[in-house]
Amino acid sequence: MPFKDHFSKQADQYTQFRPRYPHAWFEFLSGLTERRGLAWDCGTGNGQAAAGLAEFFDEVIATDASTSQIAHAQACSRVRYLVSSAEDCPLATASVDLVTVAQALHWFDRDRFYAQVRRVCRPGGVLAVWSYGLATVSASVDRVVWRLYAEILGEHWPPERRQVEQRYDTIAFPFGEIQPPRIEMTARWNLVDLIGYLGTWSSVARFNEVRGFDPLDLVRAELTAAWGALETVQTVTWPLNARVGRIDGSRPE
Repeated sequence: MPFKDHFSKQADQYTQFRPRYPHAWFEFLSGLTERRGLAWDCGTGNGQAAAGLAEFFDEVIATDASTSQIAHAQACSRVRYLVSSAEDCPLATASVDLVTVAQALHWFDRDRFYAQVRRVCRPGGVLAVWSYGLATVSASVDRVVWRLYAEILGEHWPPERRQVEQRYDTIAFPFGEIQPPRIEMTARWNLVDLIGYLGTWSSVARFNEVRGFDPLDLVRAELTAAWGALETVQTVTWPLNARVGRIDGSRPE
């Protein structure tokens, strides 16, 4: 499967405007492993998950097939970034305690990726994958965002987006599943932050390429009216949809 690069062109925006995953999520994941030596964050993007893991693991290897994403990833003392595909991992066999994939599994050749996970994980190692869909703010803001998402950008979303909409429930996950807690990702944003985030969507870049103008211009006035003053700060919430599994189906000795 060739690498489908939907994000390199907006990698700097991705670093600036993508939300951060909650501390409690990484605390839960680190509690599943006997050792906290090495974590592999695959499809790391700008490294927000890798930085969260670095609080709990001695070392994090963060890989992404996009050179631009790696170039814009946030620096962290315990994180080492590598340009690498998910399906051809450079890590040593039986060297990894935890593998994570944040908002990226739907882009992978999963059979080949899972083979790599089985190879690099220590006995009792854990794989955690998660995604998030549309954010919620308020009824009036949500209606505008939905119109942008479904009506304006609908045909410009890649087909893999459907798996995110299905909360990863339909993705094959051949590991001993562990029930994760219900976790939400939240941010306190003003309107500039929200519009910046919407601009990181792959469908926005695609629309611009095809139609020749920014689709956010079609909803900017309506979104401003729904939000209120530019400087008004509101809570933005995304539920995380996760699949977590132990590689060999058992707990470490």
